Amino acid sequence: MIILLNKPYGVLSQFTPEPGSAFTTLAALGLPPNVYPVGRLDADSEGMLLLSDEPSLTTRLHDPERGHERVYHVQVEGLPSADAMRQLAEGIIIQGRRTLPCSANILDPQPTIPDRDPPIRQRKNIPTTWIELALREGRNRQVRRMTAAVGHPTLRLLRVRIGALRLDASLAPGHWRVLTDAERQLLGASRKATRETT
Repeated sequence: MIILLNKPYGVLSQFTPEPGSAFTTLAALGLPPNVYPVGRLDADSEGMLLLSDEPSLTTRLHDPERGHERVYHVQVEGLPSADAMRQLAEGIIIQGRRTLPCSANILDPQPTIPDRDPPIRQRKNIPTTWIELALREGRNRQVRRMTAAVGHPTLRLLRVRIGALRLDASLAPGHWRVLTDAERQLLGASRKATRETT
């Protein structure tokens, strides 16, 4: 079983609470027993999170040779210049290592996304811009570090696609559903392949 969850802000990508943390966990979302996150999103990030009870799935999805691209819609402070977007696409030095080249674009038109609870911080004289980043690696807080490095701090971060599978726009934050067989195939995780590799 593979579950698609629209993870809301303020929820840790785990079932066990962190001592002293104000964030809630996946245990509050009524998920089936014995499923575990495939990858993670930080508590202050939102959007597409997969969970599964199939042990081999995490290995397959994180295999660099399979190239499962992860796409994020990122609300940043200010309006990034063409040079800033070029830097993001070509790679940024963060924590002493350059990020891999990626796709980086300003979304046009800008998406209409329901406000977050709690809302993002906004400054009256500084606009915000939604950009799209498509990455093939997943370093710690990578997107936030990348946008900060080009002078445009991330205000809001949503994962909207993994490989060819997109987040269902009708799936409200905190809600989840089981993937169909056709959706599993978009991830290269057909039931036949799962039986052969487990």
